[in-house]
Order: sequence, then C-alpha cells, then structure tokens
Amino acid sequence: MVDIEDAIIARFESHGETFEVLIDPKVVKSLKDGKEVNLHEYLVVDTIFKNSHKGTRAPEEKLKEVFGTTDPLEVAKAIVLKGEVQLTAQQRKEMLESKRAHIVSEIHRNAINPQTNGPHTVQRIETAMEEAKVHIDPFKSVEVQIKDILDKLRPIIPIRFDKMRIAIKLSGEEYGRCYEDILHFGKIQKEEWQPNGSWVGVVEIPAGMRDDFYAKLNEKTKGNVETKQLKN
Repeated sequence: MVDIEDAIIARFESHGETFEVLIDPKVVKSLKDGKEVNLHEYLVVDTIFKNSHKGTRAPEEKLKEVFGTTDPLEVAKAIVLKGEVQLTAQQRKEMLESKRAHIVSEIHRNAINPQTNGPHTVQRIETAMEEAKVHIDPFKSVEVQIKDILDKLRPIIPIRFDKMRIAIKLSGEEYGRCYEDILHFGKIQKEEWQPNGSWVGVVEIPAGMRDDFYAKLNEKTKGNVETKQLKN
C-alpha cells in the first residue's frame, strides 16, 4: 500500500457515473506500457470511490455494470487505462523531466549524424528538441515517442538511428579486463583466438556509443587495443 500523501487520483466516467481510485503515480506508466504489476502494493486502499475526497464508495452494481467485475484491482487497472490521471504540478514536472532525460539518453545512445558518421552530443540533442518544440508525454513509453521525435528533429539536425560494427584486437589479459564492458555496449558477432594468445572479435554497438566505447576500451587497456570501424 502507498501513503495517501504520495497518491494521485485516477478517474473514469461512464454510464453517468464517476469512478475514482487513489494510486501511486509511479505505477501508472507501467500499466500503460502493458507491464504486469501487483496493484495492491500501489493503492492507498483497495476501494473504488464515487468521490475520493468525500470517501463515497462506488456502488457494486455499477462496478459490475461498467467493468463487468467488482474486483477492485481489476477495476483500478481499467480506470487508469481508460480514464484520466490527475497529477500535481510537481509530480507532472518530475515525470516529464525523467521521461525527457530517458529519451535524450536513448537518442544519444543510438543516433548518429549521417554526414559525419559521428554521434550527436547530449547538449546538441537537447537544444534541437527545444528548437523543435518537442512535446513529451509522461505516460507514453520512450519507444512509442522516439519515432515522432526523430521526425521533428530531422529538419533541424541530420540524424538517424544506426548500429556499427567494430573489429577489436586485444591481448588475452586485456580481453579479461574488457569482456564485461564489451557486452555492456553491444553484441559480439564473431570472435576467435589467435595463435599468439590474442583475441580478435567483431562487436556491433549502437552508433551513438562509438566514442564512449573507444574511451572505455582505452581506459581499461591503457591504450593497448586495436580497433577498426567496419562497413555495414
């Protein structure tokens, strides 16, 4: 259960009736993204209200008529998905800032400037989003919003989502130091051990992570690494 001070009101109107539930705003996005959650942990109380401020309960016969069930968890889920969620100004601001940061990070990780084949900086992406007057929906998933955002950014900056393949050669010792980092950044497409004990592999990474990937390899190996960007 969640404290009432941290809850918001989700409201759905149908059949001339109003149905309200007090719920943690953190779970709203998960529900709208289709994720399975234990709603019992995110409700102030397992009660469906007609008016939550007055504490008036919705009649069970109306719940059955509108939702086909009187199960408060099932009804609460339907209210969130079909109705309106009333955020406080501060809650909305925090959710928007978090979602915007996530979107910027995703674009920075996956996008490149096709004119230079290099990544865009976070600052450049943020500036372009402001110039394009990009609207962020705090409840829609990043994946759903990214396509429309990229369409708005393209008239302002050359940008596309891409992946790149990088050939890497490491000594056996350096390979041990870098293996987890390589997997963190991308996917090993092929690899083999050389007769002299060195490791050679081809790694596919999000194009926007190229510079960070090189920096991490050089940091871990103190520059004792050979890399070559391959044509896709």
